[in-house]
Amino acid sequence: MKVLLVNGSPHKNGNTALALREMEQVFTQEGIEVVTMHIGAQAIRGCAACGGCGKTGKCVFDDAVNEAAAVFQDADGLVLASPVYYAGPNATLTAFADRLFYSTGFDKTMKVGASVVCARRGGTTASFDRLNKYFTISGMPVASSQYWNSIHGGAPGEADEDEEGKQTMRTLARNMAFLMKSIALGKEAFGLPEKEKHAWTNFIR
Repeated sequence: MKVLLVNGSPHKNGNTALALREMEQVFTQEGIEVVTMHIGAQAIRGCAACGGCGKTGKCVFDDAVNEAAAVFQDADGLVLASPVYYAGPNATLTAFADRLFYSTGFDKTMKVGASVVCARRGGTTASFDRLNKYFTISGMPVASSQYWNSIHGGAPGEADEDEEGKQTMRTLARNMAFLMKSIALGKEAFGLPEKEKHAWTNFIR
């Protein structure tokens, strides 16, 4: 099994990375392969709404989004992790996720998703809710923990003092591992849920 961890922080070894390392230790113990991508320091632009991905099957901007897409397609789970900027996830990660989910045509049903957020103080729940939207529009079960998936710290490394936050990350990883393994067994026994043809409804004619 495989899980993709995406670090949206511009700081490769900051508090967001610390949270992901807590999760990675658990995934490794559970025998799950971990692929970590640090995209927060890259110049990732937003979606241009050009429709090119519908023709080629990949984003026209050939950057970390297309690199992640290949891993995501093969993965059983995805973690999006971000620092909190003005009570929301940072722009680099949202631009990345917008393009990743829109440009990839493969079925994401029953891949397990989880969002992780890090803040000095406030804005974590709003950021957490925003990131979960990518999963809930894609048929992806959302993994939960013992608390909302947040960790607190300002200066680099400060989150190491947040024992409850670190425990929340480890619990999240264990729950996510259980879900991924259970879904794999379920797919073997029952297959994926039946899909209806999508009914598109526009409210402005």
